[in-house]
Amino acid sequence: MSEFRIERDSMGEVKVPAQAYYGAQTQRAVENFPISGWRLPPALIHALGLVKYAAAVANRDLGKLTGSGKRPLNDQEVEALLTACREVAEGKFDDQFPIDVFQTGSGTSSNMNTNEVIANRAIELLGGDRFQAEKPIHPNDHVNMGQSTNDMFPTAIHVAVAQRAHNALVPALERFQQVLAEKARQWDKIIKIGRTHLADATPLRLGQEFSGFARQLELSVDRARRAQEAVMELPAGGTAVGTGLNTHREFGSRVARVLAEETGLPFVEAKNHFEGNAQRDALVEAHGQLRAVASTLFNVTNNIRWLGSGPRCSYYEIRIPDLQPGSSIMPGKVNPVLCESMMQVAARVMGNDQTIAVCGASGGQFQLNITMPLLGHAVLESIDLMTRATDVFVERCAKGLEPNPEVCEAAVEKSLSMVTSLNPYIGYEKASALAKEAFKTGKTIRELCLEKKVLDEETLNKALDPWRMTEPSD
Repeated sequence: MSEFRIERDSMGEVKVPAQAYYGAQTQRAVENFPISGWRLPPALIHALGLVKYAAAVANRDLGKLTGSGKRPLNDQEVEALLTACREVAEGKFDDQFPIDVFQTGSGTSSNMNTNEVIANRAIELLGGDRFQAEKPIHPNDHVNMGQSTNDMFPTAIHVAVAQRAHNALVPALERFQQVLAEKARQWDKIIKIGRTHLADATPLRLGQEFSGFARQLELSVDRARRAQEAVMELPAGGTAVGTGLNTHREFGSRVARVLAEETGLPFVEAKNHFEGNAQRDALVEAHGQLRAVASTLFNVTNNIRWLGSGPRCSYYEIRIPDLQPGSSIMPGKVNPVLCESMMQVAARVMGNDQTIAVCGASGGQFQLNITMPLLGHAVLESIDLMTRATDVFVERCAKGLEPNPEVCEAAVEKSLSMVTSLNPYIGYEKASALAKEAFKTGKTIRELCLEKKVLDEETLNKALDPWRMTEPSD
């Protein structure tokens, strides 16, 4: 059996792998763009299948597929087309999408890849020969009916981003928030020293500190949802330049309605198809929210890394689970590896944000943005990296965090910042002098106050009660 078959398109003959479901236009793109080895993210491939399904439903219901045209389809052929679209959406043909991300900037190559796979699979479902030259279900005339890459590829990106944010990232962040909130409740009685500028500050409770982290994650959930909301308008229906040439005026609204029903997300037709086709501001906005999430994940996990630093020569106020040996030369060393992993993920997301900002600002001229495959790849990479890193961090690190109350409480009495609570009694200047003397002599604030009889013992004990310092004064 030959390794190749001959396919034809408007430019002539092309050698295509013998059993491939794709055709000539896909193969040309494979040969033209041997750039990175990065293929479209699976979520985007699946969204392309779902978008093609919605388009076929709209065209069926509008009588376009079965009506007058070059070759109307019968009901059985329409059903085969819909089934093939669903199979692509379900991930059954992911290996048939070989084109590099760094391809034609509109995504035309990947759009045609989708059209070819669906057409050939539909022919096969009907018992036909998917290798025949004349396609009874045609990639352009039927699968791509009423569509252009320029409106359907960004529609698929929006669908993929919204689905991954809703189904993956939001639940992962919610789980992280819940774990941190539970730690905050469990550790609410543990008093420790606060730090500002990495210098000793007044006391707080370990639970209060972690409640702040939990709130950061709660806000991150909101931001991930806003990222999803930013891409609810769909360009489908604009065709080549936003005018809707060669499609029914109801096509866009019907596609959006089908996608909303299929995903459970409130997709709507773009309010203005000229903006919807030409600009990718929605993706820039969505990723801006994702960048803020990345900033939070970096910050929280880095704080956890600092709090667990030690075990003997640093803070060590919490214990981070030991997961693997930390050094090839220092026996017994263990490092906060999952904190470091998350911080690298966050750095990647922040880099993606710069890419997306540039693509959004300068990638679109007149009626088309020509960086769409990269935009789709970068946004979905950010969502998937943060989802996976958060899931791993929660299961293998956050859940196993333990407090070190002895270390927390020992630092409180030694802190010079305990003197802050004496301000209402002796004033800032005198309290500052006490702090300097305590540091110079190595005595605690309490010891120095008792020695100098700054306050009577009962008042001093009340003023220097660390628990009272963790709440507002009466």
